[in-house]
Amino acid sequence: MPQYGTWVSYGGTARIVLAVVMVAAAGSVVYAGTLLPLPLRLARPGEAARTFMLVIWGIAITAFLVCVPIYVRHARAERLYHGAPPTPIFPITATCMVVIFVVILLVSRSHGQQAVLMSAAIGAVAAPMIFEFPFDLIVMARTYPPLPPDPALYRVLFFAPLFLVEFTTLSLLTLCPMVKLTRATFFSFALMLAVFAVWALFGFAFPSAPAPYTLNVLSKILAFVVTLSLFLPRRTPASTPDPAANPAKIM
Repeated sequence: MPQYGTWVSYGGTARIVLAVVMVAAAGSVVYAGTLLPLPLRLARPGEAARTFMLVIWGIAITAFLVCVPIYVRHARAERLYHGAPPTPIFPITATCMVVIFVVILLVSRSHGQQAVLMSAAIGAVAAPMIFEFPFDLIVMARTYPPLPPDPALYRVLFFAPLFLVEFTTLSLLTLCPMVKLTRATFFSFALMLAVFAVWALFGFAFPSAPAPYTLNVLSKILAFVVTLSLFLPRRTPASTPDPAANPAKIM
């Protein structure tokens, strides 16, 4: 088992099982995208609900910022923390966040300036979470190195507030007036899960080799495509001229 990076790769039967689960999940998302009456706008929360969402989001971020130093401090005390390995994907993530912020600004100009700026900011921070939520579910139980005396407890300490941050960040998309679920949303998310399935065949390894790196980058870009599909304006179908409305053409 490779032990470079922050999680242990899948191997043997485990990677096949993970690939099958990802393919099944992708197929389920495609089926849902063909079955649901789309496009579908998300329910907009009221003023009290918006305030509650923002407060919970702030609490989640604070909890994560408190728990991470505890995790790192214990790892150092156990002489198991020697600094995080290089994250070659971060420049890709940062670039995609800037691009999607600008694109949302451009495609949402028909809305008020405040709503457009808020939507662009929410879209930029929510897009990585579409990747991170299923990714963290996959690697959570395989984080490396395990911290004694109870590795499961320290994994919960790290991932519980992280999942809360991811969930509350994604919930902020309901504050954006132009957000709607489309078939492109479902199909692009299914494609991201399909890339996860291919990555699983390589053990879902840390992106230090060319194949895992490429699959990581591709799935991260697809997560941003999913988010962008939520904000694209709906095309108005071209109207078919009514011959009865122009008697001259009937003659």
